[in-house]
Amino acid sequence: MDDLVQLESVLAAQIEAANDEAAIEAVRVAALGKKGSISEKLKSLGSMSPEERQSQGPAINGLKNRITEALTARKSALKDVAIASRLEKEKVDVSLPVRAAPAERGRIHPISQVVDEITAIFADMGFSIAEGPDIETDYYNFTALNFPEGHPAREMHDTFFFNPDENGERRVLRTHTSPVQIRTMESQKPPIRIVIPGKTYRMDSDATHSPMFHQVEGLVIDKTANVANMKWVLEEFCKAFFEVPSLKMRFRPSYFPFTEPSLEVDIQCDRSGKEVKFGEGTDWMEILGCGMVHPNVLRAGGLDPDEYQGFAWGMGIDRIAMLKYGMPDLRAFFDADVRWLQHYGFRPLDMPTLFGGLSA
Repeated sequence: MDDLVQLESVLAAQIEAANDEAAIEAVRVAALGKKGSISEKLKSLGSMSPEERQSQGPAINGLKNRITEALTARKSALKDVAIASRLEKEKVDVSLPVRAAPAERGRIHPISQVVDEITAIFADMGFSIAEGPDIETDYYNFTALNFPEGHPAREMHDTFFFNPDENGERRVLRTHTSPVQIRTMESQKPPIRIVIPGKTYRMDSDATHSPMFHQVEGLVIDKTANVANMKWVLEEFCKAFFEVPSLKMRFRPSYFPFTEPSLEVDIQCDRSGKEVKFGEGTDWMEILGCGMVHPNVLRAGGLDPDEYQGFAWGMGIDRIAMLKYGMPDLRAFFDADVRWLQHYGFRPLDMPTLFGGLSA
């Protein structure tokens, strides 16, 4: 009996010393496993006399039950300690503000938003979107648009030229989106009603100019297009874009190689306060250029100017974005400053619609 008392004392000490679930499991296997110390005692009952089994059997089984209970209690205590430790490490400070969802944190760049606004307005008028390559040939960028070689009008653009190819021809980064007009006339029969948003490139950089900027142009070609149609389209666009019920416009004679007559358009505004307000006041601001498509441009596009006529216009997307949303410096558009984008950007789900409000 003394050996059972000694064994129980040793096992109890081991159980108490176990400091995690792995250690307590090791004690259980050493005591109650197939070759454990208590299991060996139980196996020895078979070799005892009936009298010995009668006294030793209850003693050994009692030891087994007490050790099993001690193991269960210690394992439960260790599990509680482990859970408490995990909760302490993984606790959340509920006093901190909840992190916004990605759809709330993300922002759409103002240029992307304004392009969507322009698209929504002209799509409602029946226009489709046209696109073309940023790298153009001299022919599409200049010659087909009534810029003959050596013509002084080519000096109006500070062009980025590529190195000459094997034929001595130099491609350019397009200086306007007008080459898409020629490409569309070549591939599509009138009537044509397109708007052309895209990137353009000129060697210029200051608070209101950038070497890479965005333009949108429009083109209408059919047999009856006229200046009155053009005025209506531009007035409706400006009213919708600046979200004003009425707007006065002033058309001034100008010069562009690809239109004749050519006009520059001023819109009514009020500059008396910190913000420019459109559709009111007595001030004027130049906003875009336009005109009737030059007969030479129609011929370059494969159309007969005696049969077809049209009008075109163009404006800077960056410029009208700055005017509408009060952004003072064009260079900030391309600085990739997250703080600027958080301030001026738009939420991803704020899709511009005419019925819901473009900038709602």
